[in-house]
This record gives sequence, structure tokens and C-alpha cells, in this order.
Amino acid sequence: MLGFGFIAVFWGNFGQSFFIAWFGADIQQSLGISASVYGSTYSLATLLSAFGVIWLGGLIDRIALRTYALTVAAGLCLACVLLSLADAIPVLFIGLFLLRLFGQSLLPHTGVTTMARRFDVSRGKAISVAMSGVPSGEIVLPIVAVAMMAAVGWQNTFLLIGITTAAVLFPMFWFLTSNSVHAPVEKPAALNPDAIALKSAGRRVVLSDYRYWLAMPGLLANPFLITGIFIHQNYIVAAKDWTVSWLATCFVVYGVVHWLSSLLFGALVDRYKSVRLLPYYLIPMFLALLVLAYVPGWWTAMLLMALLGLSSGSGPPITSSLWAEIYGTRNLGSIRSMNMAIMVGATAISPVLFGYFIDQGISAGALFGPFALFAAIGIVSMSFSYPLRPQRHPHASD
Repeated sequence: MLGFGFIAVFWGNFGQSFFIAWFGADIQQSLGISASVYGSTYSLATLLSAFGVIWLGGLIDRIALRTYALTVAAGLCLACVLLSLADAIPVLFIGLFLLRLFGQSLLPHTGVTTMARRFDVSRGKAISVAMSGVPSGEIVLPIVAVAMMAAVGWQNTFLLIGITTAAVLFPMFWFLTSNSVHAPVEKPAALNPDAIALKSAGRRVVLSDYRYWLAMPGLLANPFLITGIFIHQNYIVAAKDWTVSWLATCFVVYGVVHWLSSLLFGALVDRYKSVRLLPYYLIPMFLALLVLAYVPGWWTAMLLMALLGLSSGSGPPITSSLWAEIYGTRNLGSIRSMNMAIMVGATAISPVLFGYFIDQGISAGALFGPFALFAAIGIVSMSFSYPLRPQRHPHASD
């Protein structure tokens, strides 16, 4: 099951922003569209995929894991095939929508939800093992993408990804889930008079918990800010007087720190519980924004990437374990998919918002200074949420 979790998360990298970003220039040139049109198409596809996650993500609570995983893999395969055939904006939009839905969202959701539900005592370490698939992809896949595009072009690259998904991911999922337990299915209320009383914590219970809303600014900060920073990295290179090649070199630091911090915080979650660690994982992001805003020098690129890697790696083990600790695992897929939809929505908004301020000619200090304040508010708000009252929700069950 650990292998299943890692592979599901790793394969989801094909739908992540860091991977798709390498194809942007070639897609624009091939289809004859401007950067603004491409950016708007990408953001809209991402935003609509967030709504799809709300419903599709919750199905993992009611469908056998093998069936669910193979269906999600088929969705990614379809997305890649459509992108390989994209010769106009409508086809590109549908392909990006499916790629973001099944790649960015549902494949990692499947892997992490399975880890959180299957493991109890070692939940944090299991999630960190699965989430190691992200930094592994960040280190390996950009090199693969550039080489394949140079050899066969961007459309054939996506076609080969789709073929590989069908030839490799399908049989691996079939084999690795051979002993998986079917998702729990609740009895109808007519057959179970106590169904309402026994119903475990779901989305409605989470949304009615004031602790959730206090934690929300901090939970949103990481995906919102990291996406904006990565998408507009050319602006940062110019503002900080770096070179693109130097920043690309520092991405290796990001990937390594991301991986190591994920493993470290997975172990820390098992020892101290995610509720106690929640206020701290956003501190590296706060420091990274201060570096972007106020610290000059070529060496700050490496420091920035290390801080971003630490923030990216520590977040998933803490937040993914949090929902299981507080609300139980019975409806964990539904709860996680709701939160993932919110996070994906944030990643759709940040490139547009960052781009607006950049187009106004704003300086790095004026842009990232207020965002550092936002991160600080998120840290304080999270401190007054679950850590202040860490008790398990009375409606939680496993």
C-alpha cells in the first residue's frame, strides 16, 4: 500500500503546475495564442477542476479502491490523449481541465487518502512516503519533459505519457490494490434506524466547526503563494537580478529539501500529532516571502528554494493527518476532496492576482511584503484554531 500511495502521487505530477509550465511556450506557439489567452485558459480549467473534485473526490468513500484508482488513471490517460490532439483552444481547455482534475487533484488525493485511512499509528510516516512522489517528480520530470519535447514535440510527449499510463500505471494499480479493502458503505436509513446518530463527521460538520475557519487562512497560504511564485518566476528573476539558469539549478535544492522535510515531518506527526505542529509549518513560507521582498544577493535564490521546499514538504503530512485525527477516517475522502477543491481554487486565483500587480509595475518589496503579512496572519490564526482546542470532534468515527 505504501508503493501504491507513492506511485499515485508521483503520477499526479503530470498535472502539476511545475510540469505543465515547461510546455507553455510551445503550446502558445503551436496554437498561435498569446500568453494572456493561454494563462486565462489554464486558470479557468484549474478553477473548474476544483468543482469537479468536490464530487469526484468524495466517491473514494463509497467505491472500492481498485475501481476508483483505475478510473482516475483512465481520466489522466484521456487528458493526455486530448492534449496530444489539441489544435484549438476548446480542445486545449478540455485537455487541461482533465489533466488538472485527474493529475493535480484526484491521483494525489487517492494516494494520500488511502495512506491516512489504512495507517493509524504510523499515519504521518505513511503520508510522507506517499508525498515523496512530489519532490521525486520535481527532480526528475522537468528533465524528461525537456528531452522529450526536443525529440518528439509537445503533443507527442503527451501522447507518450498517455500510452505509458495505460501500459504501466493500470497494471501497477491492479496489482498493488489486490488486497485492498472496499470503501465503507453506510446502510440506508430505512434499514438502519440509528444511521443519522451514527453518521460520522462529514463536510457539514467540518464547515460548522469554528476551528476550521480559523485555520483556513493558513491552510490556503501555501498553495496560493507557491503557485503564484512559480508561475511568475521570470518576474522574480528580473526583480532579484538572478539568471534563469541559476534559479533552475536551485530547483534541485527545492526538490531535495521538499523530500527530506516530508519524511521528517511525517515522523514528527506520529510522535507529536499534527494538531501541535500545525502553527509551525507556515513559518518557512513567511521567511521565504521576506527574502523575496527585502533580501538582495544571488545566494538568496538557494535560500528561497530551501525555505519553499521546507514549507511544501512539511504541509501535507500535517494537514492530511489533521483531518483524520479530528474528524475520523469514515468520510475522510469527502473531507479531503472539499479542502482540495478550495486549495485548487486558490492555485487558480494566485497567477491572475500576481500577474495583475506585476503588470502595474509593482516592486518585489511592495508585492511580497504584504503577502508576508498574510502568511503571518495565517500563522496566528492557525494557532488559535485546532492547537488551542485539540480535542477530537464528538461526531468523528473510523
